Amino acid sequence: MKRKVRQQLEIIKENTIDLLPEEELVAKLEKSLHSNKPLKLKIGFDPTASDIHLGHTVLLRKLRRLQDLGHQVLFIIGDFTAKIGDPSGRTALRPVLSDKEIKKNAATYTEQAFKILNKRKTKIIYNSIWYKDMKLSDFLSLLSSYTTARMLERDDFAERMKQNQPLTILELVYPLIQGYDSVKCEADIEFGGTDQKFNLLVGRHLQEVFGMSPQIVVTMPLLVGLDGKNKMSKSLGNYIGITERPKDMLGKLMSISDELMWEYFRLLTEQSLDEVKKIHPKEAKLLLAQTIVSNYYSQKIGLKEKEEFERVFSQKEIPQDIPLHKASDKKVDAIELLSSLKLVSSKNEARRLLGQGGISIIDQDTLSQTTLKAQELEIPPQGIILKIGKKKFLKITT
Repeated sequence: MKRKVRQQLEIIKENTIDLLPEEELVAKLEKSLHSNKPLKLKIGFDPTASDIHLGHTVLLRKLRRLQDLGHQVLFIIGDFTAKIGDPSGRTALRPVLSDKEIKKNAATYTEQAFKILNKRKTKIIYNSIWYKDMKLSDFLSLLSSYTTARMLERDDFAERMKQNQPLTILELVYPLIQGYDSVKCEADIEFGGTDQKFNLLVGRHLQEVFGMSPQIVVTMPLLVGLDGKNKMSKSLGNYIGITERPKDMLGKLMSISDELMWEYFRLLTEQSLDEVKKIHPKEAKLLLAQTIVSNYYSQKIGLKEKEEFERVFSQKEIPQDIPLHKASDKKVDAIELLSSLKLVSSKNEARRLLGQGGISIIDQDTLSQTTLKAQELEIPPQGIILKIGKKKFLKITT
């Protein structure tokens, strides 16, 4: 049994930042193995956006490995707490979502989570279940279990007060409400990012207040987003969603820096970092992108997208699936067309690309490129292929 405990402990500790306290975790693992009763592994998501991205999967992949060892995941959908908004790591007030937005986002979370988690060993729980009928006297009792002074010790709260930024009572209450989830679902271990450490510890404290065996707190690194600076977040636009088109997913992964690539290998794949670092960074990045696309689609699709990327961007060829637009006239306004087809974010971006030589005409025979100089295009009988920026193509015919 000691060997099995050591094995499970090593899996939990891999890439972990905080494990509090380790000796209690060992005791829980021993008890679980002795009684053949799975531990309850809690993870919570507030459905403040519609997609699960690669940042979320750092935790989900860890939980899947523990499911494979027999444990159960309690996947808490914070449909109640989403109305408050988790203040962790925030320097400003988070906007409040409507019930309709929360319901829509929550519907996609469960479906996407099962791309990673074992559905049979996962229990989906909406935390509104115990809050919608909660009596005021019970809620006030919950508030009395924690002091304001201790709550204000949080770095993000202290910083906002220092900067005279709004800090609502709802935000102060949020950690208690999240922590109460751990009481209601009787969690043995709660997992979260490093920005969740305070909230997870509040859950542990509340379990003790309610006379329960306190949960173990496990935190993991926050995955840095495509900008190379901030944590991956949909609100910052630096994310890769796990349901994005394989081509888009692979293209975004190929855009990250070499330095960030190693972190993605470590947190998002089973590849040996020591082995990967022996190959050329360009080949390593292709391997990373192919591996992650394969994880969420299939090995066949991952290989196909990798080969297509190499063909287009390494061998200077053009894609096989270029979008086609049939123009009603031989003369076309390039800026108007690219904007209407959403190949640029705005007409201003199209003008900027045109002025900087970022739009080219591809010769279909030689694959040579000629920079587009004028806004007006005349379409020849065989059609014309445009390259917009580094990755987008468009074929226009009449």
